[in-house]
Amino acid sequence: MLLNASAPQCAPLSVGFVLLQRFTMLPFSAFVDCLRLAADDGDRSRQVHCQWRFMTSHGQNVASSCGAVMTDCEPLSAPERFDYIVVIGGVLSDEEHDDPQDPDALAYLRLAADKGVPLIGICTGAFPLIQAGLMEGRRCCISWYHHRDLASRYPDIEPVADQLYLDDGDRLTCAGGIASADLAAYLIERHLGRSWARKSLHIMLIDEPREASHPQPQPVIFNRVVDPLVRRAISTLEQHLGTILSVDELAGRLNTSRRSLERRFRDQLGMSPQKFARDLRLRYGYWLLSYTQASVTDIGDRCGFSDTAHFSRHFRDAFGVSPSELRKRSKTAHTPLVDPFFLHIDDHSDR
Repeated sequence: MLLNASAPQCAPLSVGFVLLQRFTMLPFSAFVDCLRLAADDGDRSRQVHCQWRFMTSHGQNVASSCGAVMTDCEPLSAPERFDYIVVIGGVLSDEEHDDPQDPDALAYLRLAADKGVPLIGICTGAFPLIQAGLMEGRRCCISWYHHRDLASRYPDIEPVADQLYLDDGDRLTCAGGIASADLAAYLIERHLGRSWARKSLHIMLIDEPREASHPQPQPVIFNRVVDPLVRRAISTLEQHLGTILSVDELAGRLNTSRRSLERRFRDQLGMSPQKFARDLRLRYGYWLLSYTQASVTDIGDRCGFSDTAHFSRHFRDAFGVSPSELRKRSKTAHTPLVDPFFLHIDDHSDR
């Protein structure tokens, strides 16, 4: 197998991958391809500057979530030969007890931790780190999509779902998806230099590396939006939750006129683009108040409001409660978790 071919023993960056059953393919492939492109000149794929190994508990083949099967894996062994061990988690079931992790893999992670090897949990790979008892007292970066799963199953672990990845020294966690390429580039820059990291990303058609604190794109449910222009507008607004885009600027980004954009928003959603954008930012604030420890002032700023009073006034108008009151309620034991699909589109009318 080409990617797992013989590699030099003294590469500046060495990574071992622990692949769990039904592992998620995109975060795995984005991470390892970033390594591959930095490992050699051009696209030659030799393990010169980086080396990697794919491991399962006994060297058995393992199926990914999409059905592709990884073959020629190595048994788990000698964690100290790696600079990092990356755990690629699998698809979660609806119930925690239906997700038993490989006990050999958990034991291997504990051994690696004992030997001081930094551990990286990608996507749901954070879950086995928690199950192995290796995340006590630590924050854990997770995708917004799995925030509810982690918070409900492991209430003593602080989930972080408003950034791409989190470097906590010997524990690194990543939300998954294409963000795993950002994390891989971050490690490549640390060990090989910025030019090698950027080379990888540019070949992968990723313009620039995103920092760990870069916000995750948040979910929007297009439950009744069929107009493709309105969908594009919503996606653009979603990517600029901390910035107020004027209708003229938004229309310009979409190569349409302000008048056409406003008409199509009213036809689809019964409201103006301005009101939809404000509601979107307020819903983002609601989610941040429920899921993060950021202050009300910081959240208001991140949601694009000029000051705390401005944010609080609009928040109370929208939800009937102030941000500080919502924060107090969210700390009570009987408060249900907020549905992570917080940016759903309801029937609205302009106020």
